[in-house]
Amino acid sequence: MDAVLLILYFLLFLFWLLLTARIVVELVRAFAREWRPSGGVAVALETIYTVTDPPVKALRRIIPVVRIGGVGLDLSIMVLLLVVFILMQLAYPG
Repeated sequence: MDAVLLILYFLLFLFWLLLTARIVVELVRAFAREWRPSGGVAVALETIYTVTDPPVKALRRIIPVVRIGGVGLDLSIMVLLLVVFILMQLAYPG
């Protein structure tokens, strides 16, 4: 049973890393709008978005975008990051 929980923890940790990378990429794209990835970076980003898009899109249907003035704040990725972190702690607490 410990091996199954350890594998689950490892998979959740990998997903957590991919979500963190997605947040960083989205911040870079927000501040450097002219940046266009190419080559291996584009392939890596496509992989990140392919893996993380289904749960993010599902949460976006449930959690509305918070409007602050003229800016929309999408909390779905942060909520998903928190949920994955909690699941990691439940899978392997120490």
